[in-house]
Amino acid sequence: MSNDILKELRELTGAGIVDIKEALTEAGNDKDKAMEILRKKGAMKAGKKSERAAKEGLVEAYIHPGSRVGVLVEVNCETDFVSRTDDFKTLVKEIALHIAAANPLYVSIADVPGDVMEKEQEIYKEQAKGKPEDIINKMVEGRVAKYYEEACLMEQPFVKNPDTKIKDLVAQAVGKMGENVVVRRFSRFVLGN
Repeated sequence: MSNDILKELRELTGAGIVDIKEALTEAGNDKDKAMEILRKKGAMKAGKKSERAAKEGLVEAYIHPGSRVGVLVEVNCETDFVSRTDDFKTLVKEIALHIAAANPLYVSIADVPGDVMEKEQEIYKEQAKGKPEDIINKMVEGRVAKYYEEACLMEQPFVKNPDTKIKDLVAQAVGKMGENVVVRRFSRFVLGN
């Protein structure tokens, strides 16, 4: 177990040294496998921390070059100490930039109104008309999942790294900072709209 690998995994994941050593041991010193183990543990930590109140944080303004698109986003954490860290500020800026680029309509799946989803499902069923019922159901299910990925911020692939969804970016931040992090709300402004 080299110190270089420990240092690299610490920088990439923000995990503690003990956790990194355990992950490397479990992965047989395979750095990529250890990284995957640490990411899973980080997601588990994020799940545990999601129940804790997040009442501090930042409101970030992002104006896209050319001043035609602007975003205000509120991201909360548990303490003002964390809200002042560079890691948290960077996360909030990245989320604001993503909102400007990807134009989500809602923060999460829970925010999508029921009548909107009913209408979407009707459209998808109409488009699949004439096919067997089980095929229609699978097509509707797939298109609903695609709709969520396009319309919900937390489900969208991050514009700077499409392999990572915004919810994964937030979960990584929770694992690194040790606090619950919540994207509370946002507004996106487009000149002339």
